[in-house]
Amino acid sequence: MKPIESKTAEETLALGEAMGKLISQGMSIALKGGLGAGKTTFVKGFAKGLGVPEEYYITSPTFTLINEYPASFPFTLYHLDLYRLSSADELEYIGFDDIIDDNHIIVVEWPEILKDISFEFDIEIRFQFDEHYNRRISFFASGQPGINLLSRLFL
Repeated sequence: MKPIESKTAEETLALGEAMGKLISQGMSIALKGGLGAGKTTFVKGFAKGLGVPEEYYITSPTFTLINEYPASFPFTLYHLDLYRLSSADELEYIGFDDIIDDNHIIVVEWPEILKDISFEFDIEIRFQFDEHYNRRISFFASGQPGINLLSRLFL
């Protein structure tokens, strides 16, 4: 799939919101990209699409590691930032096993450490900058639920 170009934060928010409106319960999303690439901006829009109440201020969980938000659907959005973890063994201490079930949506920034436990995401989103500092956002699906979601998102 050709990357999406996002020239503004508003465009990144809108893309996240569109995906949030389409995602199914129990799905997981990996967000990859450097610092300031737009991962948390995307999650802000995503949370809006899920119906997370406006009084919840969406921030990167860089220091808290996990932020939890109620959605208007019958599930919870878990937003994780694993940048500060040094090994997969630390996942136990943050309660990772407690949130990976079919009742939640999980969005993970800096997901690379999860390869050590063979965790598979439904969707992987990569954020990069082009030569004009526009965001290039690429989407990859793993399995039928992810393929279905991306098909609906990019109709």
